[in-house]
Amino acid sequence: MTKQKNEQKCADNQEVKGAPEAEKNEQQNEQQPEATDNVAEEQQPEADKTATVADEAAEWKDKYMRLSAEFDNYRKRTLKEKMDLIESGGEDVIKSMLAVMDDFERALAAMQSATDVASVKEGVELIQHKMCDTLKAKGVSEIEAVGLPLDTDLHEAVAKFPAGDDKKGLIIDVVQKGYKLKEKVIRYAKVVVGE
Repeated sequence: MTKQKNEQKCADNQEVKGAPEAEKNEQQNEQQPEATDNVAEEQQPEADKTATVADEAAEWKDKYMRLSAEFDNYRKRTLKEKMDLIESGGEDVIKSMLAVMDDFERALAAMQSATDVASVKEGVELIQHKMCDTLKAKGVSEIEAVGLPLDTDLHEAVAKFPAGDDKKGLIIDVVQKGYKLKEKVIRYAKVVVGE
């Protein structure tokens, strides 16, 4: 009987000793799902971050596409406006020249029946002055040349002519007048230079 009691005590001891181990195992089993829950929670923010980054990338791509389309439309619109300006840019100058053209037509009609040459000459001179005033109003000015040294930015030498030492290197005659529009040369003066 003693033997049976000893065996039963050992079994009871094992149950008592096994109880804390069982509790530990249960606690570990309970903690393991929590750990996997933590991993799942950590993975969810990463998934959310990935989704957020993808959304931001899509948003930026959409903004880029819209901006690119707007810039393309702006470029096309400004190009069209430039073409319109080029086509109608001379309209103002042409309108101002129409008054001079009318004067020329009246002068030609008057010359048909005119007997006084002096009055015709005076009329043509008035038209020429009106033409010069109209051009000046638009910013056109004549390039000065006679008596000045040759300036290749303004003058084009078409001939050299022997002249005295006092006129050497200076412009002695103008073959064709030159003009500037504000500060830009629109036609170089063709000149004869003394040598």
